[in-house]
Amino acid sequence: MSSENSIIILGSGPAGYTAALYTARANLNPLLIDGGVGMGQGMQGQGGQLTITTEVENFPGFPEGIMGPELMTRMREQVARFGVRFVEDMATKVDLSERPFKVWVNDDLYTTRALIIATGASARWLGLDEEKPVWEGGLGGAGVSACATCDGAMPVFRNKELIVVGGGDTAAEEALYLTYYASRVYIVHRRDQLRASMVMQQRVVNHPKITVLWNKVIQKIHDPEKKQVTGVTLKDTVTGELSEKEIAGVFMAIGHKPNSELFSGQIDMDEVGYIRTHHDVRTTKLGVYACGDVQDSEYRQAISAAGSGCMAAIQAERFLAAEDAGVHAEW
Repeated sequence: MSSENSIIILGSGPAGYTAALYTARANLNPLLIDGGVGMGQGMQGQGGQLTITTEVENFPGFPEGIMGPELMTRMREQVARFGVRFVEDMATKVDLSERPFKVWVNDDLYTTRALIIATGASARWLGLDEEKPVWEGGLGGAGVSACATCDGAMPVFRNKELIVVGGGDTAAEEALYLTYYASRVYIVHRRDQLRASMVMQQRVVNHPKITVLWNKVIQKIHDPEKKQVTGVTLKDTVTGELSEKEIAGVFMAIGHKPNSELFSGQIDMDEVGYIRTHHDVRTTKLGVYACGDVQDSEYRQAISAAGSGCMAAIQAERFLAAEDAGVHAEW
Protein backbone atom coordinates (compact mmCIF):
# COMPACT_ATOMS: atom_id res chain seq x y z
CA MET A 1 0.00 0.00 0.00
CA SER A 2 1.21 3.54 -0.75
CA SER A 3 -0.31 7.00 -0.98
CA GLU A 4 0.77 10.51 -2.00
CA ASN A 5 -0.04 13.42 0.31
CA SER A 6 0.45 17.16 0.53
CA ILE A 7 1.11 16.95 4.25
CA ILE A 8 1.57 14.25 6.87
CA ILE A 9 1.46 14.83 10.61
CA LEU A 10 3.19 12.41 12.94
CA GLY A 11 1.73 12.36 16.44
CA SER A 12 -1.63 13.08 18.01
CA GLY A 13 -1.20 15.05 21.20
CA PRO A 14 -2.24 18.71 21.45
CA ALA A 15 0.44 19.70 18.91
CA GLY A 16 -0.48 17.04 16.37
CA TYR A 17 -4.24 17.53 16.65
CA THR A 18 -3.92 21.31 16.38
CA ALA A 19 -1.69 21.01 13.32
CA ALA A 20 -4.24 18.62 11.81
CA LEU A 21 -7.09 21.03 12.54
CA TYR A 22 -5.41 23.99 10.86
CA THR A 23 -4.16 22.08 7.83
CA ALA A 24 -7.56 20.44 7.34
CA ARG A 25 -9.34 23.80 7.44
CA ALA A 26 -6.79 25.02 4.89
CA ASN A 27 -7.98 22.23 2.54
CA LEU A 28 -4.63 20.43 2.61
CA ASN A 29 -6.31 17.07 3.28
CA PRO A 30 -3.79 16.06 5.98
CA LEU A 31 -2.94 12.50 6.89
CA LEU A 32 -2.39 12.05 10.62
CA ILE A 33 -0.38 9.02 11.75
CA ASP A 34 -1.50 9.02 15.35
CA GLY A 35 0.81 6.58 17.11
CA GLY A 36 -1.79 3.89 17.68
CA VAL A 37 -3.32 2.77 20.95
CA GLY A 38 -1.96 0.71 23.80
CA MET A 39 1.65 1.69 23.25
CA GLY A 40 2.43 1.26 26.93
CA GLN A 41 5.01 2.78 29.22
CA GLY A 42 7.84 4.66 27.56
CA MET A 43 6.04 4.96 24.23
CA GLN A 44 3.91 7.81 22.97
CA GLY A 45 0.67 6.56 21.49
CA GLN A 46 -2.62 8.07 20.40
CA GLY A 47 -3.40 11.24 22.33
CA GLY A 48 0.07 11.71 23.83
CA GLN A 49 0.94 12.31 27.47
CA LEU A 50 -2.45 13.79 28.38
CA THR A 51 -3.99 10.33 28.08
CA ILE A 52 -2.05 9.32 31.19
CA THR A 53 -2.86 12.35 33.30
CA THR A 54 -6.09 13.13 35.05
CA GLU A 55 -7.75 16.50 35.56
CA VAL A 56 -6.42 19.36 33.42
CA GLU A 57 -7.22 22.75 34.95
CA ASN A 58 -4.86 24.99 32.97
CA PHE A 59 -6.14 24.52 29.42
CA PRO A 60 -8.22 27.59 28.45
CA GLY A 61 -11.91 27.13 27.81
CA PHE A 62 -12.67 24.60 30.54
CA PRO A 63 -13.51 26.57 33.72
CA GLU A 64 -14.36 23.40 35.65
CA GLY A 65 -11.32 21.53 34.33
CA ILE A 66 -11.35 18.51 32.06
CA MET A 67 -9.86 15.04 32.26
CA GLY A 68 -6.80 14.61 30.06
CA PRO A 69 -8.16 11.64 28.06
CA GLU A 70 -11.45 13.47 27.49
CA LEU A 71 -9.62 16.55 26.21
CA MET A 72 -7.75 14.41 23.70
CA THR A 73 -10.95 12.66 22.63
CA ARG A 74 -12.63 16.00 22.01
CA MET A 75 -9.66 17.26 20.01
CA ARG A 76 -9.78 14.11 17.90
CA GLU A 77 -13.51 14.50 17.28
CA GLN A 78 -12.94 18.10 16.25
CA VAL A 79 -10.29 17.30 13.65
CA ALA A 80 -12.34 14.37 12.37
CA ARG A 81 -15.18 16.81 11.73
CA PHE A 82 -12.96 18.56 9.18
CA GLY A 83 -12.08 15.36 7.36
CA VAL A 84 -8.63 14.55 8.72
CA ARG A 85 -7.55 11.10 7.61
CA PHE A 86 -6.15 8.82 10.32
CA VAL A 87 -3.65 5.99 10.35
CA GLU A 88 -4.01 4.39 13.77
CA ASP A 89 -0.48 3.09 14.11
CA MET A 90 3.09 4.26 14.60
CA ALA A 91 5.45 5.36 11.86
CA THR A 92 8.27 2.83 11.73
CA LYS A 93 10.69 4.53 9.31
CA VAL A 94 11.15 7.85 7.56
CA ASP A 95 13.38 9.02 4.71
CA LEU A 96 13.93 12.78 4.68
CA SER A 97 16.81 12.75 2.19
CA GLU A 98 14.68 14.13 -0.64
CA ARG A 99 11.19 15.36 -1.42
CA PRO A 100 8.64 13.98 -1.46
CA PHE A 101 9.50 12.62 1.97
CA LYS A 102 8.80 8.97 2.66
CA VAL A 103 7.07 7.64 5.76
CA TRP A 104 6.54 3.95 6.41
CA VAL A 105 4.04 2.36 8.76
CA ASN A 106 5.31 -1.20 8.78
CA ASP A 107 5.13 -2.20 5.07
CA ASP A 108 2.87 0.68 4.00
CA LEU A 109 4.59 3.64 2.33
CA TYR A 110 3.26 7.18 2.43
CA THR A 111 4.88 10.11 0.61
CA THR A 112 4.41 13.77 1.41
CA ARG A 113 5.48 17.20 0.23
CA ALA A 114 5.63 18.52 3.79
CA LEU A 115 5.97 16.84 7.17
CA ILE A 116 4.97 17.99 10.64
CA ILE A 117 6.64 16.11 13.49
CA ALA A 118 4.58 16.14 16.69
CA THR A 119 5.74 12.89 18.27
CA GLY A 120 6.06 14.37 21.76
CA ALA A 121 8.24 13.23 24.62
CA SER A 122 8.00 10.52 27.24
CA ALA A 123 8.63 11.03 30.93
CA ARG A 124 11.45 9.02 32.42
CA TRP A 125 10.30 6.65 35.15
CA LEU A 126 12.03 4.63 37.84
CA GLY A 127 10.94 1.30 36.38
CA LEU A 128 9.06 0.14 39.46
CA ASP A 129 6.15 -2.24 39.09
CA GLU A 130 3.97 0.20 41.05
CA GLU A 131 4.30 2.80 38.30
CA LYS A 132 2.54 0.63 35.73
CA PRO A 133 -1.03 1.37 36.89
CA VAL A 134 -0.43 4.99 35.81
CA TRP A 135 -0.55 3.75 32.26
CA GLU A 136 -3.54 1.52 32.86
CA GLY A 137 -5.86 4.06 34.43
CA GLY A 138 -5.09 3.02 38.00
CA LEU A 139 -2.75 5.16 40.11
CA GLY A 140 -2.64 8.08 37.70
CA GLY A 141 -4.14 11.01 39.56
CA ALA A 142 -4.26 8.98 42.73
CA GLY A 143 -0.70 9.70 43.62
CA VAL A 144 1.89 8.98 40.89
CA SER A 145 2.64 11.68 38.36
CA ALA A 146 5.38 12.97 36.07
CA CYS A 147 4.03 16.52 35.93
CA ALA A 148 3.54 18.65 39.03
CA THR A 149 2.22 21.55 36.94
CA CYS A 150 -0.42 19.25 35.46
CA ASP A 151 -1.51 17.40 38.60
CA GLY A 152 -0.16 19.21 41.67
CA ALA A 153 -3.24 21.29 42.34
CA MET A 154 -5.57 18.29 42.46
CA PRO A 155 -7.53 17.86 45.71
CA VAL A 156 -5.84 14.53 46.43
CA PHE A 157 -2.53 16.38 46.93
CA ARG A 158 -3.70 19.49 48.78
CA ASN A 159 -2.32 19.91 52.30
CA LYS A 160 -0.59 16.52 52.05
CA GLU A 161 3.05 15.47 52.24
CA LEU A 162 4.49 14.77 48.80
CA ILE A 163 7.71 13.45 47.29
CA VAL A 164 9.60 14.70 44.25
CA VAL A 165 12.19 12.32 42.80
CA GLY A 166 15.23 13.90 41.16
CA GLY A 167 18.09 16.31 41.72
CA GLY A 168 18.17 18.70 38.78
CA ASP A 169 16.46 21.98 37.96
CA THR A 170 13.27 20.17 36.98
CA ALA A 171 13.02 18.49 40.38
CA ALA A 172 13.69 21.79 42.14
CA GLU A 173 11.06 23.59 40.05
CA GLU A 174 8.50 20.83 40.65
CA ALA A 175 9.15 20.88 44.39
CA LEU A 176 8.82 24.66 44.59
CA TYR A 177 5.59 24.56 42.61
CA LEU A 178 4.12 21.89 44.87
CA THR A 179 4.74 24.00 47.98
CA TYR A 180 1.72 26.11 46.96
CA TYR A 181 -0.51 23.10 47.64
CA ALA A 182 1.32 20.57 49.82
CA SER A 183 1.88 20.71 53.55
CA ARG A 184 5.45 19.52 52.97
CA VAL A 185 7.54 18.43 49.99
CA TYR A 186 10.40 15.96 50.20
CA ILE A 187 13.00 15.76 47.44
CA VAL A 188 14.39 12.24 47.16
CA HIS A 189 17.86 12.30 45.62
CA ARG A 190 20.24 9.41 45.19
CA ARG A 191 23.31 11.54 45.86
CA ASP A 192 24.49 13.93 48.57
CA GLN A 193 24.33 17.02 46.37
CA LEU A 194 21.74 18.36 43.97
CA ARG A 195 22.57 18.78 40.29
CA ALA A 196 20.33 21.82 40.00
CA SER A 197 21.74 25.27 39.30
CA MET A 198 23.03 27.10 42.36
CA VAL A 199 20.14 29.55 42.47
CA MET A 200 17.63 26.70 42.39
CA GLN A 201 19.53 24.80 45.06
CA GLN A 202 19.41 27.83 47.33
CA ARG A 203 15.68 28.28 46.81
CA VAL A 204 15.06 24.64 47.66
CA VAL A 205 17.31 24.47 50.70
CA ASN A 206 15.97 27.74 52.13
CA HIS A 207 12.30 26.95 51.56
CA PRO A 208 10.54 26.17 54.86
CA LYS A 209 8.27 23.54 53.30
CA ILE A 210 10.97 21.56 51.45
CA THR A 211 13.21 18.86 52.92
CA VAL A 212 15.85 17.04 50.87
CA LEU A 213 16.31 13.35 51.66
CA TRP A 214 19.91 12.78 50.64
CA ASN A 215 21.32 9.47 49.39
CA LYS A 216 17.89 7.91 49.02
CA VAL A 217 16.02 6.03 46.30
CA ILE A 218 12.46 4.76 46.23
CA GLN A 219 12.39 0.99 46.34
CA LYS A 220 8.61 0.55 46.47
CA ILE A 221 5.46 2.66 46.25
CA HIS A 222 2.45 1.76 48.40
CA ASP A 223 -0.37 0.85 47.70
CA PRO A 224 -1.39 -0.16 44.15
CA GLU A 225 -4.19 -2.42 45.44
CA LYS A 226 -5.88 0.60 47.01
CA LYS A 227 -5.26 2.67 43.83
CA GLN A 228 -3.92 5.37 46.10
CA VAL A 229 -0.41 6.28 47.18
CA THR A 230 -0.11 5.81 50.92
CA GLY A 231 3.65 5.74 51.34
CA VAL A 232 7.02 4.60 50.02
CA THR A 233 9.88 2.34 50.99
CA LEU A 234 13.18 4.23 50.79
CA LYS A 235 16.64 2.72 50.45
CA ASP A 236 19.79 4.50 51.58
CA THR A 237 22.30 4.40 48.71
CA VAL A 238 25.24 4.47 51.14
CA THR A 239 24.20 2.10 53.94
CA GLY A 240 21.52 0.07 52.18
CA GLU A 241 19.17 0.71 55.10
CA LEU A 242 15.44 0.58 54.35
CA SER A 243 12.90 2.98 55.82
CA GLU A 244 9.18 3.66 55.39
CA LYS A 245 7.59 7.03 54.85
CA GLU A 246 3.91 7.91 54.70
CA ILE A 247 3.23 10.05 51.70
CA ALA A 248 0.24 11.04 49.53
CA GLY A 249 1.94 11.52 46.19
CA VAL A 250 5.10 10.81 44.21
CA PHE A 251 6.19 13.12 41.39
CA MET A 252 8.88 11.88 39.02
CA ALA A 253 11.24 14.65 37.91
CA ILE A 254 14.10 12.69 36.41
CA GLY A 255 13.68 14.12 32.94
CA HIS A 256 11.88 13.54 29.68
CA LYS A 257 13.00 11.72 26.57
CA PRO A 258 11.91 13.26 23.26
CA ASN A 259 10.43 10.72 20.86
CA SER A 260 12.81 11.61 18.07
CA GLU A 261 14.77 8.41 17.40
CA LEU A 262 12.96 7.97 14.09
CA PHE A 263 14.65 11.09 12.72
CA SER A 264 18.15 10.52 14.08
CA GLY A 265 20.82 11.54 11.57
CA GLN A 266 18.28 13.19 9.28
CA ILE A 267 17.57 16.49 11.04
CA ASP A 268 19.49 18.47 13.63
CA MET A 269 18.92 17.63 17.31
CA ASP A 270 20.50 18.70 20.58
CA GLU A 271 22.54 16.38 22.76
CA VAL A 272 19.43 15.02 24.50
CA GLY A 273 17.47 14.41 21.30
CA TYR A 274 15.17 17.43 21.14
CA ILE A 275 14.73 18.56 17.54
CA ARG A 276 16.34 21.94 16.92
CA THR A 277 14.04 24.48 15.29
CA HIS A 278 14.39 28.04 14.02
CA HIS A 279 11.81 30.66 13.09
CA ASP A 280 9.60 28.96 15.66
CA VAL A 281 9.05 25.46 14.28
CA ARG A 282 11.17 25.02 11.14
CA THR A 283 13.76 22.24 11.29
CA THR A 284 17.02 22.12 9.38
CA LYS A 285 15.25 20.23 6.57
CA LEU A 286 13.25 22.23 4.04
CA GLY A 287 9.57 21.29 4.35
CA VAL A 288 9.87 19.59 7.75
CA TYR A 289 8.43 21.20 10.87
CA ALA A 290 8.59 20.11 14.51
CA CYS A 291 6.16 21.17 17.22
CA GLY A 292 5.23 20.26 20.76
CA ASP A 293 7.34 18.41 23.28
CA VAL A 294 9.62 16.79 20.68
CA GLN A 295 11.23 20.23 20.25
CA ASP A 296 10.27 21.95 23.50
CA SER A 297 12.38 21.09 26.52
CA GLU A 298 11.37 24.16 28.51
CA TYR A 299 7.59 24.59 28.76
CA ARG A 300 6.13 21.12 28.06
CA GLN A 301 2.53 22.28 28.48
CA ALA A 302 -0.54 21.27 26.50
CA ILE A 303 -1.31 24.87 25.60
CA SER A 304 2.22 25.65 24.37
CA ALA A 305 2.23 22.41 22.37
CA ALA A 306 -1.09 23.34 20.77
CA GLY A 307 0.25 26.80 19.93
CA SER A 308 3.30 25.39 18.22
CA GLY A 309 1.08 22.97 16.30
CA CYS A 310 -0.81 25.97 14.98
CA MET A 311 2.47 27.63 13.93
CA ALA A 312 3.67 24.49 12.17
CA ALA A 313 0.42 24.19 10.23
CA ILE A 314 0.41 27.83 9.12
CA GLN A 315 4.06 27.74 8.11
CA ALA A 316 3.53 24.49 6.18
CA GLU A 317 0.49 25.95 4.43
CA ARG A 318 2.46 29.04 3.38
CA PHE A 319 5.39 26.93 2.24
CA LEU A 320 3.23 24.74 0.02
CA ALA A 321 1.31 27.74 -1.35
CA ALA A 322 4.56 29.51 -2.25
CA GLU A 323 5.89 26.41 -3.93
CA ASP A 324 2.68 26.00 -5.94
CA ALA A 325 3.02 29.63 -7.04
CA GLY A 326 6.60 29.07 -8.13
CA VAL A 327 7.97 31.32 -5.38
CA HIS A 328 11.18 30.36 -3.60
CA ALA A 329 10.39 29.64 0.05
CA GLU A 330 12.57 31.30 2.67
CA TRP A 331 14.03 28.86 5.17
